[in-house]
Amino acid sequence: MMVTSIQDLRRIVDAVEQLRDRIVQNAVIRSDCRQLRLALDDGRILLVSALLDDGGKPRLDVDVLGAPDAKTQGQLEVGFEPGAGRRMGGIAE
Repeated sequence: MMVTSIQDLRRIVDAVEQLRDRIVQNAVIRSDCRQLRLALDDGRILLVSALLDDGGKPRLDVDVLGAPDAKTQGQLEVGFEPGAGRRMGGIAE
């Protein structure tokens, strides 16, 4: 049996409490079922993840991401794969 700290439980409750009186517009779960993403009607996103801590024990992580700024709309996010070499502007360094 896994024991969760009171601080972690309070943090999770605070995050989930933000769902009150909100409408979920979209829900997406990763194919490996380790992450659930709920898009709320006010633009915020509730992210629920199952992670492993440093000791290899599973833990639940819940975060609320704020609505995106108008300035950041349309920006492209690019992820880098480990060991693929650094790339800038399509040219490998």
